[in-house]
Amino acid sequence: MRVLRRGDAGPDVAEIRSILAAMDLLPPVTDSGEYGVFDTSVEHAVRAFQQRRGLIIDGLVGPATYQALKGASFHLGSRPLQYMLSSPVHGDDVFTLQERLTELGFDSGRPDGYFGPQTERALKTFQRDMRLASDGICGPATIRELHRLSSPRARGGRPVFLREQEQVRQAGPRLRGKRIVIDPGHGGDDLGVIAGGLREADIAWDLARRLEGRMKATGMEALISRGPNQSPTELERARFANEAGADLFLSLHNDGNPSPKAQGVASFHFGTGNGTTSTVGELLAGFIQRELAARTGLLDCRTHYKTWEIFTRTRCPAVRVEIGYLTNPDDSGKLADPAFRDVVAEGILVAVKRLYLLGEGDQPTGTFTFADVLAHELAKAE
Repeated sequence: MRVLRRGDAGPDVAEIRSILAAMDLLPPVTDSGEYGVFDTSVEHAVRAFQQRRGLIIDGLVGPATYQALKGASFHLGSRPLQYMLSSPVHGDDVFTLQERLTELGFDSGRPDGYFGPQTERALKTFQRDMRLASDGICGPATIRELHRLSSPRARGGRPVFLREQEQVRQAGPRLRGKRIVIDPGHGGDDLGVIAGGLREADIAWDLARRLEGRMKATGMEALISRGPNQSPTELERARFANEAGADLFLSLHNDGNPSPKAQGVASFHFGTGNGTTSTVGELLAGFIQRELAARTGLLDCRTHYKTWEIFTRTRCPAVRVEIGYLTNPDDSGKLADPAFRDVVAEGILVAVKRLYLLGEGDQPTGTFTFADVLAHELAKAE
């Protein structure tokens, strides 16, 4: 689809306006001449929607925002839901179903709004336990049972995220044997942000190789999601991590902004803003953010939850780090220095170590070194 922006007009814009109005983000159109026009009010409404959904807030309706808008037009019960291999069903109704099944103790996996095989298995188990036809189709009878069990007393927590925490605890403090997928952003013909003589794809690749070397030195199994001349989609990157059985997924990027004053480092993890969050992803994002802010002198732009596809489709805890703005002279000057990129790689490695230490023998932020990590690994091996 074409990207819709302020000034565009036509039936595609009319569809967007209709969805936003149904969500009370736009008032009903009284002038028929305005119905298919992407004006300032539509842009503001799109930005508000993007903020609610953890999307990039740019006021543009591209593929990710359009898919989220279309999904928001469905509520649980508005259509039958079932698993379709060729074209997975997606929408808010699927997300609500996944949340409801999870709260009732049926493992539908991470709530991502996609009706996949794990959601189908959880639904069939629920139907069987409720003595319904166990056909994996969420129709009227299944909806009635879900509504009947809507009492808060019937809720059983979010086991998918509790399992994440338990897996980290059981994995122990040593890094040896843990499998990490390092995901350098962009690549191939997609160079990402280009500014100050630097290209985001090249910086991300270099950081990934530096981090890979340090991780392998500790005994970790570090895998890079792409080659130097490849540019897989977010879904392909997530699939790579899932098929590898990764314990963690780390995506490395740099940022850019029309204003040269924009600067700093920010970290992102899966979360919806309504209490659904990857607890391990959030914890790791916090460790990475604090380590990099303390070690690099980059402005601390904090951690944020997002519903990007790289988070919703990756089964392990995932974090994306935006390491400086190439459009900012100070940040780009630092990133151009190989020694600075070594500092970044060490900070990320230490953050991963701190995640698995769970407070055991930990040290203040910014003081734990690569040599300390290696010494701790050797001590634990004895």
